[in-house]
Amino acid sequence: MSKYVVLKSFSDLEDDKHIYRKGDKYPFRGKPKKPRIDKLMSSDNKLGEPLITELESDK
Repeated sequence: MSKYVVLKSFSDLEDDKHIYRKGDKYPFRGKPKKPRIDKLMSSDNKLGEPLITELESDK
């Protein structure tokens, strides 16, 4: 399973406005949905820039 880290602090409008700070793991609970991950990794969001990135695998 992929893991993600927050690049820029934001309030997640699709998760009860949970506040993520730079360096936090995403998501803070549960399993992320692919469409949401894609949106947060791209510029196609309200802030217009990538907010999370995938962590490198330890494999």
